[in-house]
Amino acid sequence: MPLSTLNEEQLSAATAPMGNNLIIASAGTGKTSTIVGRIANLIKSGVDPSKIVLLTFTNKASAEMLERVGRYFPSSVVSQIESGTFHAVSYRWLKKMKKEVILKQPTELKTLFRSIYEKRQFKRLNHDTEAFSSTYLYEQYNLYQNASFDGFDIWFIEKYPEHRELIDIYMNIIDEYEETKDKFGFVSFNDLLLKMRQSLLEDKIDINEVLVDEYQDTNTLQNALIDAMNAKSLFCVGDYDQSIYAFNGANIENIATFPKRYKNASVFTLSKNYRSTASILSLANRVIEKNERIYPKKLEVTKKGKNYAPRLIVYNELFDQYQAIAKNIKNSYTPNSQIAVIFRNNASADGVEASLRELGISSKRKGGNSFFEAKEVKFLLDTLSLIVNPKDMMAFIHIFEYGRGIGTALAKEMFECFIYFGEGHLFTGVLSPRVYTLPKLNPTKNMQLGLFDDDTQIGSMSRFSALPLNEKLKSNPILKHPKITSDGVLFFKEFYDFLQSIRGVKQPKTMLLKLINSPLYENIVQTLSNQRGKLKSGEIDRDKKALAKERIVRKARLLSDLASHYKEIRRFVNAMVLGGNELSEGDGVNLLTVHASKGLEFSEVYVTDLMDGRFPNRKLMSKGGSLEEERRLFYVAVTRAKERLYLSFAKSDRVKKMDFEPSPFLYEAGLLKNLDKIR
Repeated sequence: MPLSTLNEEQLSAATAPMGNNLIIASAGTGKTSTIVGRIANLIKSGVDPSKIVLLTFTNKASAEMLERVGRYFPSSVVSQIESGTFHAVSYRWLKKMKKEVILKQPTELKTLFRSIYEKRQFKRLNHDTEAFSSTYLYEQYNLYQNASFDGFDIWFIEKYPEHRELIDIYMNIIDEYEETKDKFGFVSFNDLLLKMRQSLLEDKIDINEVLVDEYQDTNTLQNALIDAMNAKSLFCVGDYDQSIYAFNGANIENIATFPKRYKNASVFTLSKNYRSTASILSLANRVIEKNERIYPKKLEVTKKGKNYAPRLIVYNELFDQYQAIAKNIKNSYTPNSQIAVIFRNNASADGVEASLRELGISSKRKGGNSFFEAKEVKFLLDTLSLIVNPKDMMAFIHIFEYGRGIGTALAKEMFECFIYFGEGHLFTGVLSPRVYTLPKLNPTKNMQLGLFDDDTQIGSMSRFSALPLNEKLKSNPILKHPKITSDGVLFFKEFYDFLQSIRGVKQPKTMLLKLINSPLYENIVQTLSNQRGKLKSGEIDRDKKALAKERIVRKARLLSDLASHYKEIRRFVNAMVLGGNELSEGDGVNLLTVHASKGLEFSEVYVTDLMDGRFPNRKLMSKGGSLEEERRLFYVAVTRAKERLYLSFAKSDRVKKMDFEPSPFLYEAGLLKNLDKIR
C-alpha cells in the first residue's frame, strides 16, 4: 500500500477523517504521494470509487496520480474515479446529463465576439473615453467569469470607472454574444464550469470526497464549482506561498480563508522537504517570510550530502551575465538535463540561449519562443547564410518572401534568374549581370520562351522608370520579369544596396551591424512590429507595436554582440545556424519562465536578471500585480533547486544605456546588505 511509504505528517493527512481538510504542502514535501495515499485510504476504507472526484490543473497530473493508485488496485476500481481538469470533468458530466454542449475554441469565440462588436459604431459616439478593442473587452469578460458573480457592469466599472459612459454598449455586446451562443449551443471553457455549477445546484450528485490539487491556483468560479458539488468531504492540497497565477484569475483568498469558510476544517502541514539542501531552503524562507504568514510553517531538511551555499554573482553588463552563465554551465559536471535557467521575463532567456548555442550546448525552452526561431533573428541569419553560401536557395527565398508582392514561387524564380544572369554566380547576377536575357526555367515546354509563353510576356523595364534606381539597377534584367512589381523592385534595391555596403567587409559584427542598420532590415522590423502590434480588429495598437519593435531591436543587438567574438563570417554562421536542429533536440539545458518551472526540480538552477524592475517586475505590479506575488514567484524559482543555486544580476544594460539596482529580494535573502553599494 502507498500508505506505508508516507512519513508521519503525510500519513496523518492521508488518513484524516472525512470532512473539510486542507493540506499545506510546501515545495518538495511530497504532495503527490499524499494525494495518492489519500485515494488509496478511501478505497481501502470502503468508499465507492465512483463517488471520488480528483480535480487537477493538468490531465497529465491526474493520470500520473491514478497510475500510481493503479499499482495497488485493479483497473476496474481505479477507472471508476472521476478525474481530470475542472473543464474535462465538467464536460464529461454535462454529456452524461445529456446537456447540449458544443465546445468552441477561444479563437472561434473571439471571432464571434468581434462580429458582434463591429456592428457598434463607437467612432460616431461623442464620448471622451476611447472604447476598448474587441479583443480586450473579450478578455476582460472571460476574466470576469472566472473572478466574480456580481454583474459584469458592477465588476467592470470598479476596475475601469472612466468607461462608465460606455458600459451600456459593452453590456449590449455581451448580451448579444451570450444569446448567439445559446442559440447555437456553443460553450466556452468558462461556460463548461458555469453550466456544470448550475446543474449541480439544480440536481445534486452523491459525492463522497472531492480532492483538489494545487488548490492555491483555483479561481472564484472553480471554487464555486467545488462548493456546488456539495461533497461529504473535501481534501484540498496546496501552498499559499506558491500562488502565482493571479494574472490568470487565481484567487489566493480561496486557500487563505479555507478554515473560516468551512465548518470544523482541519489544516495539516507537510514540513519535511525532500528536494533542497538546508542553505537553499533557508534562503527561500528568509524571503517568503516577508509576506503575510497565513499558515506558519518551518520546513525540515531531510536531504543528505554536501550543502552548497547559494551564490550571488554580479556582472557589469547584461550580456556579460548571460555569457558567464553559459560558460559556468559548460564547465559544470551536472548533466544538462538537470540544469535549469529560470527567468521572470522572456527577454532574459534570449541572451542565455544564444550564448549556450555559441558554446555548442543544447537547450530546451519552455514558457517562451526560442531566440533562434524568432523571425527577426532568422532573417538576419538567413542573410548571413546566403553570403557564406550563395547557392542556399532556401535562404534567398526566406529573405525575399518579405518583399511585398513577392511570394515563394516568385522568389524561387528570381533566385534562378540571378544565377543565370551571373553565369552560375548569384551575387554577380545581382550586382553585375553578364547575361541580359531571361533564362528558360521551363525547358519541357518548347513553345515557351524562358519563364513566359512568348516574347510579349517579357515585362517592359521602362515601367519602373519613375522609381529611384541608379543606372546599373535600371539595367538589371530582373526588371524584365512580368510578375515583379514596383514594390518588389524596391525590395530588390534594398537588398542590392546592402550587398554593395558590405563589399570588402570581413568582420562578422561589422557586417551584421550594416545589415541591422540597413533599410532592408528596417523594412523587416516595420513589417514584424506591425504584425505583432495588430489587434484582432485589424487596428494597430501603438504601445503594443512599440514594445514589439523594442524586442526586435534587442534581439538584433544581442546577435551582434555574439558576432563580436568571431573573425570569420563562416565560423559565426556555423556556430549560430549549422547544428541548430541538433542543439534543439535531446536532453538540453532547461530554459524556463518561473511559471513554467512550477512543479519541476533540478540539481543546478540559475535565477537570472535579479534587478529591481525586472524581478520584481515593477511594470506588471503597476497593472494590478503586487510585491507579494513577485515574492512568491521568487520563492517558486529558488525552490526548484535541489543542490546548487546561482542568483545573478547585472549593473547596466549597454543597449538601453541604463543602470540597474539589485532586486530587493537579494537584500531579503541576506545576500546583500542595505549598506552595500553596488558600483
